[in-house]
Amino acid sequence: MKTGLTQSLLPPDLRQRMADLLPDGRTVTYPPKEKIFGEGDESTHIAIILRGVVKITASTATGREALLGLRGAGEIVGELAALYGSPRSATVRALSGVEARLIAASVFQQRLRQDPDALFAVLAAVIGRLRESDRRRLEFTGFDVLERVSLLLAELALTHGEVSAEGAVTIGLRLSQEEVAGATGASREAVAKALRQLRDRGVVTTARQRIVVLSVKALRPRL
Repeated sequence: MKTGLTQSLLPPDLRQRMADLLPDGRTVTYPPKEKIFGEGDESTHIAIILRGVVKITASTATGREALLGLRGAGEIVGELAALYGSPRSATVRALSGVEARLIAASVFQQRLRQDPDALFAVLAAVIGRLRESDRRRLEFTGFDVLERVSLLLAELALTHGEVSAEGAVTIGLRLSQEEVAGATGASREAVAKALRQLRDRGVVTTARQRIVVLSVKALRPRL
């Protein structure tokens, strides 16, 4: 299965089953930018996203923030650290207003032991995310910044796009240039230049944290 930054690695039937398997916990709401998990924190619980979108980031060796993923309703976050009892490897923040159900890591582990099919599906999703990370590292070395930004925008148009009557696609996430830079392994200045090139070619239009894709096909010329 081809995956991406924003595409779910949990099949729809498992997302429904996990909601049935994990009826416990407490529901919490988070305003935009509020932290749900912190990198390095103890792994005491997982979260099932009920509404909204979260962003997953990690600090690089140079102190920059790399955007690792975006997760929406039905997704589980924090499961890897909860499975292995290790500290959080990334920070999870609300990108929009988020409602999530927090479930103790011990409960999560117990329910998975009781349902081996769900356990193997979660492990398969974790492995898929690790493979996706490897794919992105190869992308960073094989594509220039313009191509990486183009591929990201094409993916976001597919997974979070709102299509107008004229065929233009508005990306329904408010991402800053810094966040696009973190997702593509580039500097903010390089991302700004790439977006300017795409605007000049008539492929996208941009406003503050708003991107409209005029031609998704033009974003993926090498694929």
